[in-house]
Amino acid sequence: MFLIPGYLCKCHFFSSEETLFKSYFGDKSSCVENASTLNLTSSSSVRGPNSTGIGKPPLSSSRSVFRSHTPLAGYSVTSSSAASAHSIASVIVAVVEGRGLARGEVGMASIDLKNPEVILSQFADNTTYAKVITKLKILTPLEIIMSNTACDAGNTTKLFSLITEHFKNVTFTTVQRKYFNETKGLEYIEQLCASEFSTILMEVQSKYYCLAAAAALLKYVEFIQNSVYAPKSLKVRFQGSEKTAMIDSSSAQNLELVINNRDSRNSHTLYGVLNYTKTPGGSRRLRSNILEPLVDAESINMRLDCVQELLQDEELFFGLQAVISKFLDTEQLLSVLVQIPKQDTAALRSCNTPLLKAYCSSLEDTRFGTILEKITTVINDDTRYTKGCLSMRTQKCYAVKPNINEFLDIARRTYTEIVDDIAGMITQLAEKYNLPLKTSFSSARGFFIQMTVDSSALANGQLPSEFTRITKMKNTYSFTSADLIKMNERCQESLREIYHMTYLIVCKLLNEIYEHIHCLYKLSDIVSMLDMLLSFAHACTLSDYVRPEFTDTLAIKQGWHPILEKIAVEKPVSNNTYLTEGNNFVIITGPNMSGKSTYLKQIALCQIMAQIGSYVPAEYCSFRIAEQIFTRIGMDDDIETNASTFMKEMKEITYIIQNANDKSLIIIDELGRGTSAEEGIGICYAACEYLLNLKAFTLFATHFLELCHMDGLYPNVENYHFEVQHVRSSAGNKEKIAYTYTLSKGYTEEKNYGLKAAEVSSLPSSIILDAKEIINHIAKQILHRQKSTPEMMKQRAMYHLAMRLVQTARNSRLDPDSLRIYLKGLKKKYEASFPAPGQSDEQQ
Repeated sequence: MFLIPGYLCKCHFFSSEETLFKSYFGDKSSCVENASTLNLTSSSSVRGPNSTGIGKPPLSSSRSVFRSHTPLAGYSVTSSSAASAHSIASVIVAVVEGRGLARGEVGMASIDLKNPEVILSQFADNTTYAKVITKLKILTPLEIIMSNTACDAGNTTKLFSLITEHFKNVTFTTVQRKYFNETKGLEYIEQLCASEFSTILMEVQSKYYCLAAAAALLKYVEFIQNSVYAPKSLKVRFQGSEKTAMIDSSSAQNLELVINNRDSRNSHTLYGVLNYTKTPGGSRRLRSNILEPLVDAESINMRLDCVQELLQDEELFFGLQAVISKFLDTEQLLSVLVQIPKQDTAALRSCNTPLLKAYCSSLEDTRFGTILEKITTVINDDTRYTKGCLSMRTQKCYAVKPNINEFLDIARRTYTEIVDDIAGMITQLAEKYNLPLKTSFSSARGFFIQMTVDSSALANGQLPSEFTRITKMKNTYSFTSADLIKMNERCQESLREIYHMTYLIVCKLLNEIYEHIHCLYKLSDIVSMLDMLLSFAHACTLSDYVRPEFTDTLAIKQGWHPILEKIAVEKPVSNNTYLTEGNNFVIITGPNMSGKSTYLKQIALCQIMAQIGSYVPAEYCSFRIAEQIFTRIGMDDDIETNASTFMKEMKEITYIIQNANDKSLIIIDELGRGTSAEEGIGICYAACEYLLNLKAFTLFATHFLELCHMDGLYPNVENYHFEVQHVRSSAGNKEKIAYTYTLSKGYTEEKNYGLKAAEVSSLPSSIILDAKEIINHIAKQILHRQKSTPEMMKQRAMYHLAMRLVQTARNSRLDPDSLRIYLKGLKKKYEASFPAPGQSDEQQ
């Protein structure tokens, strides 16, 4: 997101790192001093609710003036590894849950300290609190705020326990319950929300829990920042869960959407496949879209239209990419604005799709010119963020143009004279002692003297007594002198005057820009969205992706796994997928390592890619919009049949059953491996029968071949398997399995994987022969019991015919003659799919 408004809307500014514009806005040390004195954050790393950190922070007598402004009594818990995460994360989230009959109704409010957009949400969650955990995973918070009543000793809420369990590297802070006040939250929004976003008031005025969370959040942020937000300066929006598909955190992990399971630093994820963004805002938008895909086909198609135009128009693609790449870090407000040439907006003028045209129109807003004019009147055109503390100091000193403020010009001349005097003095010292002295600078020491020389070249191996604070690193000496220390003090005094006057001038400039804030938020949205769409187009140029269609069918022709394509030397094996309302449950079988898990992940990844507006790795694809995407993927450790694995399986399948609906995409791999074969089959069968009552699209991979006979009872069940080939060894006495990774209709003929493994082992042949005989006997009994009758076959054929006719009526684009031929073909297929009356089993 474009981060201009964060600094526009502060009355007093908080500095965190040495960047050009943040440094104008206040002294970090004052804020840190206040926070540490008030002891808001515990230095201990306790995480449990029974820790000793609970209680009101002690207020120093010298800081008692802050008592009325610092009512947020509570404690914070931070893990030792949180520091590294904090360098990236910058989002603070407040979470509150209803009490009594309202338990399960959750309100959330979040704000990014680098990009002050307040996001509100409120929803009903079940006892697993999966929606809360999922939303928090998407936000990747720096800190989570909850009410102190959520963790009262001996009365910890389940929500608090689950959040602390899932976010062990995040700081937790509790505040008094009274600050979760919905009335105060509404007042905050009325006061702070920019007028262009004021419709949010109608949307949230009855959503008490998100308003309560907003009140606590904004109060807390004002406290830790030692600042307040300017009136009508924030973007506030309500983010409902009904506009996006829900992917629970377990499924996101199974599918490796944003984090690789083997190595978190590895880019072999769906995010890594699609991420060719050029800006932090584009990167954040891509990540959030992958974790929360769209469910509105019209919005998705508008994105796809843009991607298609970018792919078809090279000039537009490269022109936009060149413009977007200039927004390397939109947090550097003034630097970015003065670097954007006006003619760059022409890159979008030749576009044709409605969304790109709308963006082009928005970027022609005259307010951008007004802001640019105001900035260029005050700020030097060559002001930049630069590396090196001395370079940054120079940039800050001369950021404001001359003749804006007479006293500032005088202070800068004084500073320049002092710096020149320092350089002159060091030159004189070099001549005086005949030493190769040079002027150096560091943020800690200021100006100091440095010299590289062998100690043998010094008289008695010592520096002259005039030099003090001597340090040596190999042959490099660093030191100063009493006169240089005094000149550094004068230099610092001069700098303080310059920074103070510059700060006042910049504040005045920002006050003039307040009224134009909305166009800057709009710019932020447009840049991040264009960056993401360009990234999608870029990914398409590196592989043979196709544009998806949206119907009531999941049909993928020759699709492949996008992450595997990035890793593998050769292109992965392609496979077809076909699910409709009439064939919505697919059972997949095949030996271990035949490709089942990879294929299942591939389907889910393709579905997500389609719903975020990306092209998809396939020759052709059509998708039904999924409102939820659930996966239960067998991991390597599932091979071990133990109690913990079985409990994990049961939790995952319970969550799916409790939350799935007719619009879900459900992917289940190897359910029931953690218990006995009999129990596993029973659990799988019962779960399948429950899911068959839904119209959800379900793909169910299993080793239990008994499930394959469900197609005789349920006409919407289809069987598929991964083919393998048997290859004789050169000696001719042993067989090996060659994996084709090809999906075929029907269930696998590889029925006795364990027996084949035994054959190539050193087990006695008599035992293997006995085992084969017993297996064949049992198989005949099962087959006899599960044999389909002619009536069952006829009903199944009628069902499939009816569903094909419904599907044709909904989606057919055939002309009348072609449609007539197609319907005649359906009739012949129907008649051939069941035996004529009186035909015996032997005649079939």
